[in-house]
Amino acid sequence: MKVIDIESWNRKEHFEFFSKMKSPFFGFTTEVDCTKAYDKAKEEGKSFYAVYLYKSMVAINTVDELKLRIVDGKVILYDEVHVGGTIGRSDGTFGFSFFHYSENFETFNEELQKEIQSVQNSTGLGISNDVLPINHIRHTTIPWNSFTTILHPTNFDPKECIPKIAFGKFSIREGRKYLPVSIEAHHGLADGIHLARYVEEFQKQLDK
Repeated sequence: MKVIDIESWNRKEHFEFFSKMKSPFFGFTTEVDCTKAYDKAKEEGKSFYAVYLYKSMVAINTVDELKLRIVDGKVILYDEVHVGGTIGRSDGTFGFSFFHYSENFETFNEELQKEIQSVQNSTGLGISNDVLPINHIRHTTIPWNSFTTILHPTNFDPKECIPKIAFGKFSIREGRKYLPVSIEAHHGLADGIHLARYVEEFQKQLDK
């Protein structure tokens, strides 16, 4: 963990400018080719959701700007960020989940499956965002549809700084599978180039 010296930071003006806005988030929606990752997951009997969520977290943790958080007016770069997300239930509701990121897929998947079971056997929203560590990433999945854009709820709080990632149902074109991905971040902490680096690394991970 490292506290950024804002006065000498090359993003000082960017940070101050966007932090004055009631809604400083920005983002875009794109697609990644998930063909190899999907086929390999099915071949090995693994959950495709677990595979792409894991690969997304690997990618997130390679981009420092997506590990920056605003805490008590200070900008902090965390060594690692963890996994927050929504998990659906059979009754049509969902609950929030959280678990620690691991570079080891088997450990990651084990923790994910525990969270899935816990949420599916509970009611309500579950974990309150107020008690989660700030160094996590918010993921959600819309498994029923592909999409070209998505709208997230916001409370218009300029101190809100946790990036949001959303996945949709993959579409198939000319035999290839394409997963829609939406990513948003606080513009005082990250720019388009940093979101693009995440997408680029995510694609590399999916192709491995």
